[in-house]
Amino acid sequence: MLINCVAYQNGVKLADITVEEISDYLERKECFVWVALRDTTDVELEKMQEEFALHDLAIEDASHGHQRPKIEEYGDTLFVVMHLVEIGHPDLTLGEISIFVGRNFILSIRNRSARDLHGVRERCEREPELLQLGSGFVLYALMDAVVDSYFPVIDEFESQLESIEEHLFDKDAALTNIEQLYQLKRKVVVLKHAVMPLMEASGRLHGGRVPPVCATTQEYFRDVFDHLTRINATIDAIRDTITTAILVCQSTVSIEQNEVNKRLAAWAGIFAVATAFAGIWGMNFQHMPELSLVYGYPMALFLILAICGVLYYRFKKSGWL
Repeated sequence: MLINCVAYQNGVKLADITVEEISDYLERKECFVWVALRDTTDVELEKMQEEFALHDLAIEDASHGHQRPKIEEYGDTLFVVMHLVEIGHPDLTLGEISIFVGRNFILSIRNRSARDLHGVRERCEREPELLQLGSGFVLYALMDAVVDSYFPVIDEFESQLESIEEHLFDKDAALTNIEQLYQLKRKVVVLKHAVMPLMEASGRLHGGRVPPVCATTQEYFRDVFDHLTRINATIDAIRDTITTAILVCQSTVSIEQNEVNKRLAAWAGIFAVATAFAGIWGMNFQHMPELSLVYGYPMALFLILAICGVLYYRFKKSGWL
């Protein structure tokens, strides 16, 4: 679906144009065309490929989707893929945006995402002196908007982690905490897969051999790289904290099991004494001296109870009961 198709010249909006008019505006000097699509069809992609002379392999990637975040060069055209990560319940919602950038055009294709990027166009149009830098600045604005959208996700992860940590040492909550921590870890991995490849690729846009379309905006892409570096470091810190929390929960489970085992062992020791005495006096030998005692039965019960009482006191004092 076509969202908008606009022509700009010297940083100023000329007009909303039709797809058929794109080629006419591409021939104008100091003019570039910005097209935004959403959940595009194969027919629309073929039309865009015809208008902008896009490479077959890049079109194939944009059509199939589910690509790893990357930045690739096809001649004078730059092809960028980024993941759109949004907070959902219970899992994250993962979309994708593919961007084609040429000297005098930029084409963005957003798939499987409800995220609205209209604010990027409004921001660029409010800064004509920067929009005058051309499609390279628009690419920066789109990348900056996508990267900034990762920060609320990071904040949500930290809030969830803090909530779990508050109940980390609650009794009988270890298994529930471990389940929640693993669910959070899966979400963190999704964001990690969106950030890490993009961070590695974006380093090419501000240092060394920079693609021609980004030559005048290197410092802006350096800012994007810094944001990605900070997000990546935060993700690593969250993952380490989750791993530590899981180990703590596992240790808590072991401690709780040890407490149960100690109680069972203490009670087993107490009943072992009673069982031993009952087993001895329960033997059916004819000549057993205790059998002739008048008070033998109550004395035997008193002895058993006394020894069990002493054992109970000792186990209780040592913390086993």
